[in-house]
Amino acid sequence: MKPNSTIKEQSLHPVTSGTLQLKPTPAVGVDKELDERIRMALGAASEKKAIDSVVLDLREIASFTDYFVIASGTNERQVQAISDGVQDTLKKAGSPAARVEGYKTAEWILLDYGDFVFHVFDEKARKFYDLERLWRAAQRVELPPELRSEVSSSLRNES
Repeated sequence: MKPNSTIKEQSLHPVTSGTLQLKPTPAVGVDKELDERIRMALGAASEKKAIDSVVLDLREIASFTDYFVIASGTNERQVQAISDGVQDTLKKAGSPAARVEGYKTAEWILLDYGDFVFHVFDEKARKFYDLERLWRAAQRVELPPELRSEVSSSLRNES
């Protein structure tokens, strides 16, 4: 195994001795990398006043999806409304979710689109599960101003 190979390559071709080496990934610009469906999903979430939207690029560290899109709502109804907005927008564009989980409880709704997974959390669950920390090796994608959340949350202030 080459010393500078990615984690994904190292996990697909393990060596019997040594450990996986974390390699920093370059900054990812939204204009070049994110496909239109992720942009549409972020726009739909923003219209429903989603809080702290984040996109994590997992292409170098995971094989099951390329991106995690994470957003929060302040209560059960808003979490469901964000989820509904994302699903409706992408379904109209011809891309229905392959799987939806957690809609009834609305603590953490997962929308699986194959090459990206959209997570909608209530604030308490997002703090508890802390996907950004769990997947800290992933590169954060810089979002353009029109897709950033306008409302800021107390999530980052309490960390």
